[in-house]
This record gives sequence, structure tokens and C-alpha cells, in this order.
Amino acid sequence: MHVAQKFEALLEMYRRPDGRRWSGQEIEEATGGVVIRSYITNLRKGRIDNLGYEKMKAIAKAMGFAPEMWFEERLGEGRSIGQAEHSRGVAGRLEHVFEVVKNPKTGEPYTNVEVARMTLRDLSEEDVEKIRTGAVSDPSVGRVAALASVFGVESSYLLDREETSLLDEELVHALRDEDVRAMTRESSRLQDGERRLVLGIVRQFTNQKAGPNG
Repeated sequence: MHVAQKFEALLEMYRRPDGRRWSGQEIEEATGGVVIRSYITNLRKGRIDNLGYEKMKAIAKAMGFAPEMWFEERLGEGRSIGQAEHSRGVAGRLEHVFEVVKNPKTGEPYTNVEVARMTLRDLSEEDVEKIRTGAVSDPSVGRVAALASVFGVESSYLLDREETSLLDEELVHALRDEDVRAMTRESSRLQDGERRLVLGIVRQFTNQKAGPNG
């Protein structure tokens, strides 16, 4: 399969969080200019036969798939979009979380350094980088839990291969609030029974607010 055909398959399989295919301009921005828009145009038109590894890696990181996907010979054959989402794995799901849960102080995505610092040394910057790029395709549950805690999502979102849906819009909006993320991080350290107790308290407040006098 020619590299242009592989790229088309990857564009179809690993779409943006809103469901759209990546444009050349968006890839240029996401790769920090490592891969420019005109290069993407030439790649799609089959004018490039040998895509360098650095560009492969940059595109893979931006779109949320492991660089090794470039070398799959039967890429995309007989696979639906749902199956493609299913194959995102930890790296793809983590990249999605990086994109939608922004740093409230800057409005920009968190950096690997910031995330590593927020895990309280459970992970190093290098660890975060390897998990994001798929270099470490099967990280330990502890490391995944540390990452999930930083972003205020359930570990199961990053780990559960049966759960293919992306973070819904309401949850994404909520996670942009530092207090919500802090509550999620703290509750993730509780036992199941304690978490249910906290959830019950929160729901009581919600029901009171939604009541006749709310």
C-alpha cells in the first residue's frame, strides 16, 4: 500500500474529536510546523514516496495513533469508524483528553512537563511522552490512574477497550473547571463505598437545586 493510501486510511480512522477529518492546516498547527500544510497536500496526492520518521511520528502524535500504524499493510481494510475508535488504545484516548481538557490558566493544552508534575512524581515527563506516542502501549494501571487523576477522568476511560465513546460535551465542559477536576482527583482515591456516599451527597444538592424552590 502506498504511503498516500495509508495516510487516507489514517485520516478516516483517526478523526478529530468532533468527528471531522484533519485538514492540512490543522495538522500543521498540531505538529508545531514540523509538517506543513503543503507537505500534507503533496502526501495526499501521492507525490511523496518516502515519509521521514520524524514526520511520521509528528503526524501520529497529532492525530492520536501509534507511529507503528504507518507500517500496517492492511490498514483500514474492512474496519468501521467505531472499530477505528476501538483501536485508539491508551495513547489515542490520552491524546484526546489532552486536547479537550485545557489548562484553565492558559487556555492551552497541558504540556508533558505540567502533567508529570501534577502526578506528584508518579510519572516523569519521558513517561508521559512515551504513553502519549504509543511507545509504551500497555502502561501499568497505576500510571494510567495517575494520568486519569490529573485530568479528572475515570481510569476506565483510558483502559476499557469495550468503551468506545468519546468524552461527551457536558463532561468536557465540566472538566475545564479546576474545582471539578480537584473533586474528581480526590474521589478517585476513595473506596467504592465512600465514592458512592460522596455521589449521593452531590446528588442531594443537585436535587435541591432542581426542586420547586431551587
